Amino acid sequence: MLNTSDIMETINMIQNENLDVRTITMGISLLDCADSDIDKSCEKVYNKIYRLAKDLVKTGESIEKKYGIPIVNKRISVTPIAMLVAASGGDPVKYAKTLDRAAKAVGVNFIGGYSALVQKGFSAGDRELIESIPRALAETEFVCSSVNVGSTKAGINMDAVKLMGHAVREAAQLTKDRQCIGAAKLVVFCNAPEDNPFMAGAFHGPGEPDCVLNVGVSGPGVVRAVLAKMPKDAKLEEVADVIKKTAFKITRMGQLVGSEASAALGVPFGIIDLSLAPTPAVGDSVAHILEEIGLEQCGGPGTTAALAMLNDAVKKGGVMASSAVGGLSGAFIPVTEDAGMIDAARSGVLTIEKLEAMTAVCSVGLDMIVIPGDSAPETISAIIADEAAIGMVNSKTTAVRVIPAIGLKDGEELEFGGLLGSGPIMKINTKSPAVMINRGGRIPAPLQSLKN
Repeated sequence: MLNTSDIMETINMIQNENLDVRTITMGISLLDCADSDIDKSCEKVYNKIYRLAKDLVKTGESIEKKYGIPIVNKRISVTPIAMLVAASGGDPVKYAKTLDRAAKAVGVNFIGGYSALVQKGFSAGDRELIESIPRALAETEFVCSSVNVGSTKAGINMDAVKLMGHAVREAAQLTKDRQCIGAAKLVVFCNAPEDNPFMAGAFHGPGEPDCVLNVGVSGPGVVRAVLAKMPKDAKLEEVADVIKKTAFKITRMGQLVGSEASAALGVPFGIIDLSLAPTPAVGDSVAHILEEIGLEQCGGPGTTAALAMLNDAVKKGGVMASSAVGGLSGAFIPVTEDAGMIDAARSGVLTIEKLEAMTAVCSVGLDMIVIPGDSAPETISAIIADEAAIGMVNSKTTAVRVIPAIGLKDGEELEFGGLLGSGPIMKINTKSPAVMINRGGRIPAPLQSLKN
């Protein structure tokens, strides 16, 4: 039961502390759309997406009005398109354009799933899709792409890592007249979850139901506001306890929205992803939470420890508030999307090396990091390999979303606007890893994989 103080507290969180449901994402299986004729397959894809998702945006807006809860994004994720390419052959970009057309027709913000799962090697359709990613992202508006190149069970597919270094660079090059937005819609994963509702990495895994509704909640501003009221000499276990209780309240709101949307659409409710997803808005920053815990600035000594505590407390609090928690669930650290991260990167306190250390304890990885436009594809591949190794060895999801700013150098800035924000071009180590990357092959799975 809700009492008046609970209601007023939630209203304050929404009005003054940037609390929102970041996304409701409908996952749609396209396995039954496979066809040996690519044009017929594309027609099936469009028809199924439209049939299932035509009321998604309207339903989200109705719930917003009913409860006064902002639902920032309405999105769709689909079966990795490489699986359809395996059956149909042909130019994979036809699927990308079909997804884009369907997204426009139903009015969603993004559609994810132009994806391939290649952690142990390439099957039919995988290589063709990966090689088409830059063009697909350049020729569409709403399509997002992801590739899973490693896992704790399989190791790291270094041939795929090499391909992705080139894909990231080319995606930026083909969209250089649009702030290199192609690379901002491309994520390279290790241990990718099949039910992640957040873009650009969302896809609907082959183990998922035919159609499901997943919800991503977010409230960095709420957590920061609560911590700001605590005395500076409060013990860290007290800080962690307050974060847990706050995460519980945030997640309960997401559970309500997910249940309502599921019932209205006649689609099973999947999971709540209780990640703290920041925005460039003042007061909606994960970096500022870390600074409320006691850091002078995010990126300084103690940052990794503070982030580890935050990530753990968010999970502990949220898991009790939902019927099912999944996706990524933790704290995101995207540089351009977080006002505090942007400031720390501009000042030089936050470096890409420190960010890599932080990814060992946060929920994703190197996210929305702008790098010099002349970065070599092999260097990008090596950054991907390093991050995949952290995920593989620690049995966690890690990812890389870096944006080579074509024509710009470190110290300059790239401006996206909106949720993607802006940020300084971060300096990276330019010592060449080309010999290692060009060896190809596979980094074997670690000993931790033998758990049966």
